Amino acid sequence: MEITLAIDAMGGDHGPHVTVPAALEALKHHSEINIVLVGLMDAMEAELRSHGASVGPRLRLHHASEIVAMDESPQSALKNKKDSSMRVAINLVKSGEAQACVSAGNTGALMATARFVLKTLPGIDRPAIASTLPSRNGQTYMMDLGANADCTPEHLLQFAIMGAMLVSCVEHKERPSVGLLNIGSEDIKGNEVVKQAGELLRASHLNFYGNVEGNDIYKGTTDLVVCDGFVGNVALKASEGLAHMMGQFLMHEFKRNWLTRLMGLVALPVLKAFKRRLDPRRYNGASFLGLRGIVVKSHGGADSYAFLHAIDTAIEEARSGVLQRISEQLAIEHVQPEPAKETSA
Repeated sequence: MEITLAIDAMGGDHGPHVTVPAALEALKHHSEINIVLVGLMDAMEAELRSHGASVGPRLRLHHASEIVAMDESPQSALKNKKDSSMRVAINLVKSGEAQACVSAGNTGALMATARFVLKTLPGIDRPAIASTLPSRNGQTYMMDLGANADCTPEHLLQFAIMGAMLVSCVEHKERPSVGLLNIGSEDIKGNEVVKQAGELLRASHLNFYGNVEGNDIYKGTTDLVVCDGFVGNVALKASEGLAHMMGQFLMHEFKRNWLTRLMGLVALPVLKAFKRRLDPRRYNGASFLGLRGIVVKSHGGADSYAFLHAIDTAIEEARSGVLQRISEQLAIEHVQPEPAKETSA
């Protein structure tokens, strides 16, 4: 299956210095993909030259005259940056010239632009952000991670459907388990939204495990953990802070004196393996689910290695037919579409 990716070459903290080498590496790893780099032509050509590369049958450049700043408001990006690298890349997905878009740009602007250009799938009220976190069993998928701070029970059901189909396609699991993040495992725990969401999930055709708590994310109790964007984002940022603190503590303890430094040298292979296992770059690439097209968000500060993982995520979603599977499951669950709401921009 031939797949074309549209990459926002200007997005993120480092722009073409990260996105271009990552794209070149992806072309080496995946013989079935084509890539369209979108951005300022001069900047992209200069970066290609620095790597001794050039355009060809599988790599082409698409000029976009504007860049969305990392601190720019979503409203400003949507209304005033109609020829931004971000928007042009998403337009290529809408037109069918590309099967997926990858960007490290401003998260709010990317979500707003993607939702305006691509619209949501029938039956989906709001797109949501899904990504992975390390667990004892490998990794746990989690959503929503920040797109929707306030949710209804129906929204959480939609997130569960989308996330379960993502896990099913990407991880090749027929019936991935779904957990609802709560303050306890009992059905009576939680606020009314979570309680009602639990009832909807129990009545669905999904493989609903039940309520899970925060520690279940890292135990790998379920394949997917569902929550609203407020809780999900707090959990994600707390996890990132904890991982950073643990790394700093280990470094400080091993540098305490000559004996601990010697012990650190002996333990170096184990420490390196530990670092690789928890390396956040390996989990880079958040999926914007619920849109009529595949959009993957890379961390803004990602290096080429991390951005390559975001590209790999987009390739796997395009290859496995995630959008089709989500639509099919929505029909099984009898989730009805709402009238489309047009927005001017």
